[in-house]
Amino acid sequence: MKDSNFLKENNARLMWHPMTSPKDSIDNPPKIITDSSGVTITDIDGHTVVDAVGGLWNVNLGYSCQPVKDAISAQLEKLPYYSTFRGTTNDAAIELSYELAEFFAPDGLERAFFTSGGSDSVETALRLARQYHKLRGEHGRTKFLSLKKGYHGTHFGGASVNGNANFRTAYEPLLPGCFHIPAPYTYRNPFNESDPEKLALLCIAALEDEIAFQGANTIAAMIMEPILGAGGVIPPHKSFAPMVREICDRNGILLITDEVITAYGRTGAWSGARLWGIQPDMMATAKAITNGYFPFGAVMLGGKMVEAFEDNDAAKIGHGYTYSGHPVGAAAALACLAETKRLNVVDNAAARGTQLYEGCLALQKKYDVIGDVRGGHGLMTAIEMVSDRATKKPIDAGSAQKVQETAYDAGAMVRVSGPNLILSPPLVLTEQDASAILSALDAGFASL
Repeated sequence: MKDSNFLKENNARLMWHPMTSPKDSIDNPPKIITDSSGVTITDIDGHTVVDAVGGLWNVNLGYSCQPVKDAISAQLEKLPYYSTFRGTTNDAAIELSYELAEFFAPDGLERAFFTSGGSDSVETALRLARQYHKLRGEHGRTKFLSLKKGYHGTHFGGASVNGNANFRTAYEPLLPGCFHIPAPYTYRNPFNESDPEKLALLCIAALEDEIAFQGANTIAAMIMEPILGAGGVIPPHKSFAPMVREICDRNGILLITDEVITAYGRTGAWSGARLWGIQPDMMATAKAITNGYFPFGAVMLGGKMVEAFEDNDAAKIGHGYTYSGHPVGAAAALACLAETKRLNVVDNAAARGTQLYEGCLALQKKYDVIGDVRGGHGLMTAIEMVSDRATKKPIDAGSAQKVQETAYDAGAMVRVSGPNLILSPPLVLTEQDASAILSALDAGFASL
């Protein structure tokens, strides 16, 4: 390991970082994280904080989950890699497909297609959606619907269905045939409607209108997050997802739930689909599937997909990744799934999520800079910062950065994305850890 001076001198100098500009990384050098334990991380200067970001929504079981580490180590000794392309497979991937089919059975999902991560999982689901309709003789069904403010990764397909211009504008033109519906975002929406149930109905009306305009027989799938994550933790009214499911069924449109964030317990339910009582046709998963310890993902497939693809000589899947079903990733996922179930993390996610959400609501009463607080479904909470509550004008970037930096100095790593301060800590968070996050946020807002 190079010494600290070397690392600081070369920080961001030769490496471009995701989701920012190279200049910003030079002007505001990234935190160099060098150690971790439990739900805490330690930087190069020895400053230890609670990780309220959970890595990047993915370290659900914290940084000291020994069963996953042991599984990775053992698999590296036994079979560090082999392809699952036509003609070969590996034992870990076979076992994982069985365990995932059992885990997601309540969601109506029966098969797995393995990927390298979340963007790959979304891309896979979009491709298989188009192929599904072609196999059934409906070649005109090529379009995709999604929600504004939604986030679906960074591949061209995912970026095309993304509902945030930040991930689109610099890379346009994107995939044609992608259309966006207003999100059930009570704080900001084109209907100026703050009642979540009424807003859900208005968004559903917009969905129905778009389907009628495009023609149902031209649409392959609707993709949505059960709770919009990177867009600012936007939970819909409980009526919303069931209405989307019914509309998709009525119009022959596949429903894909993007659960790269929400699967495996983060919402206080084992999946976002289960939270809202729906069964998707496909579910994109990744992140917490290996606790962030190995890049891996899985698209789970329901009965419609099974019926169209299996026992069908024409259903050749011309798609896959070098690391699909990677044995080390599969071994990590098996251990992670077992530990996730053993700890029954959904209960703690619900309890600690309520604590953080209520704590942030209390901070809103204290600080005018907090325009909106969203959460209440497990350990995903967002604070939307404004410079003026009356006009809802977003906070300036410098002030938002000051809140984040002060909170870090006070003991918690939080993530600011535009005006949103997002909390997605590990699901093994303790009451004391949650209190430490809230205390750090208090210091951050007091610094303005």
